[in-house]
Amino acid sequence: MTADAKAASPLAELDRLGPVALLIGVITLLLLAAFQDESRAAVQVWIDSTAYGHCFFVAPIAAYLAWERRDAIAATTVRPLPWLALLALPGALVWFAVERLGIMEGQQLVAMTGLQLICLAALGWQRYRALSVPLLYLFFLVPFGAFLTSALQNFTLQFILVGLDLLGLPNSSDGMLITIPEGRFLVAEACAGLRFLIASIAFGALYACLIYSSIYKRVLFIAASIVIPVVANGFRGLGTVYLGHVLGSAEAAAVDHVLYGWVFFSIVILMLIGAGLPFREDENLPPTPEAAPPTPPATLRHAALAGGMTLALFCLPSLASALAVRTTTPALPPVGATDSIAGCFPAQGGPQAQAGSLVWSYTCPVAAGPVDHLVLRINLLSRYASPGTVLRLRREATGEIGAEDVNTYAYSGGTDAAWTGVETTEPDRVAAYAAWIDGLPARGGWELRIRAALASLSPTGRPPVVITISSPDSVTALSPQDRNSLRNGVAGLVNLNRGMSATAARIVSQP
Repeated sequence: MTADAKAASPLAELDRLGPVALLIGVITLLLLAAFQDESRAAVQVWIDSTAYGHCFFVAPIAAYLAWERRDAIAATTVRPLPWLALLALPGALVWFAVERLGIMEGQQLVAMTGLQLICLAALGWQRYRALSVPLLYLFFLVPFGAFLTSALQNFTLQFILVGLDLLGLPNSSDGMLITIPEGRFLVAEACAGLRFLIASIAFGALYACLIYSSIYKRVLFIAASIVIPVVANGFRGLGTVYLGHVLGSAEAAAVDHVLYGWVFFSIVILMLIGAGLPFREDENLPPTPEAAPPTPPATLRHAALAGGMTLALFCLPSLASALAVRTTTPALPPVGATDSIAGCFPAQGGPQAQAGSLVWSYTCPVAAGPVDHLVLRINLLSRYASPGTVLRLRREATGEIGAEDVNTYAYSGGTDAAWTGVETTEPDRVAAYAAWIDGLPARGGWELRIRAALASLSPTGRPPVVITISSPDSVTALSPQDRNSLRNGVAGLVNLNRGMSATAARIVSQP
């Protein structure tokens, strides 16, 4: 290829790749429309959680990776594989299973896998392989990994305890609380290092794809990007506790420890980059391949057919689920059909329709103070609502979504429902919740997910009910005294209303 031809190649390649890129773009938009709940949930997590803020940069990075490989992409031919549309059927069934269990991360991962399958069916193996790096990088759009928080907390806790023993510093632990002579340290969710780990993996994958061409070097560097931040976070936690020993104050050492953690993490990433540079493979690039002829119109039609068939089969359960929820959303009952709640007063206007559910709201006075009341809400959902909808509604009401730290505990005995207390920080919230699935009290976790999934598929299943008690939404900062007062107020309301199952049953049976 001459210098002039090479200089003009980007526009020429864009002209050749444009029709195929437009086809994939249209199919992607249709996929996003079919899985809009997954898309909205992902964006909300990017906004609310500092662990996934980098996801906003994933799509531009993938576009850059595709542009960087434009020569190799232009040298391939499009050979659609319509028979791959059949693989959309098992993929759709997997999506339906995880959707009924309410595992949003699973729904998002399956939807992203569907995009890969659609691209493969429309483009064929050769073109997909050339695009595999940017396409696979799109998996980082999925805010996945929150389930690792507990394991990372435990690792950090044990790392700190072992480190303190090696340093000869007296210590003890109670749950996630570490005590040294100078004070106490809580290994909270924010200290687990999830935000460092997720950002490191995303960066490590990008870096490995840019400077390495061999698979084994890419895998080794990405593996290092996983292991090193986890260990480094253990050292960060140990350093924070030891600094408290040196300063003689746990509080002084804990000030801005999250900010210092990001500085420490940045240093770790720079060290990782430095360690990987000597083995780079991007300096001796292979010769630029000759571009393939433009894709014939007939091939483009076949690609559109293959991609469209795969998309249609893959989206069937999603569209059916959305239709079922819409057609089974409970109708608004008469205004006077509210239940009386001990210690609370019904809000004006009776039940309201909110986000696909009916909500009865109550104001519950507590001891005089800066926060003088609690809010009690009874939510009646669609009979077909997935446990994911139940859990999301509960997290919104209790303030768990977007909170820096979340602490949960079970109320023991005295009531006919499985009440769980929730306390959050940044924003501060004190709350409790209970759920009824198919008319019976349900605890959280897999019990709630499985029972809700089975009830939603049963023709006689009754709609879920979620009752939450929380401090007002307008209150975002609590002093220790206010928090303790609200904690007692929530416990008092739970004890005053020991027969909430009867209330939930009446709500379910409203005409």
